[in-house]
Amino acid sequence: MFIHKINDELSLKLTDVRDSKQLFELTDGSRSYLKEWLPWLDFTVKEEDTKAFIEGTLRGFADHKSLSTVILFKGKIAGTAGFNSITWPNKTAYIGYWLGKDFQGNGIMTKVAETLTEIAFNEYGLNKVEIRAAVENMKSRSIPERLGYKHEGTIREAEWLYDHYVDHAVYGMLAREWEQKKHSTKKQV
Repeated sequence: MFIHKINDELSLKLTDVRDSKQLFELTDGSRSYLKEWLPWLDFTVKEEDTKAFIEGTLRGFADHKSLSTVILFKGKIAGTAGFNSITWPNKTAYIGYWLGKDFQGNGIMTKVAETLTEIAFNEYGLNKVEIRAAVENMKSRSIPERLGYKHEGTIREAEWLYDHYVDHAVYGMLAREWEQKKHSTKKQV
């Protein structure tokens, strides 16, 4: 089983069907909060829906097309994060994430996205990582901005969100930029 410890309180664990109940309860308890920016909540109405999602992510992982993890914070599932897709010919991964409402404000997602970026470059040998977020979703956009990702542009009407389209801000980080950032950070310390 894939478990990546970030620090004493925070880890990433490969999704597992045994997580279905706890992940569904987190989703259901955060439904109104998450619905502002996530389009799939109307399709996740019972634990079996979460189980089917997890089974799909495990197939994606087995086929080397994605990586989906649950975020463990102090031993509890706090959300999910991973590579929604990996395009091997272009050596690019696309990070996606969400966090339950009660886990906000702990710096969790910045650490998680930083860890996933490290995994993409240092373990998977990829060249680029992208993070996309709705233009008006400032909380989600702050993650790549905090990590030094470059805003590469905006995709108009990129996603249908229940009753309207939202534009997506696209952020990218190249492997060489990540290495330069790490070296400049070490020099400052």
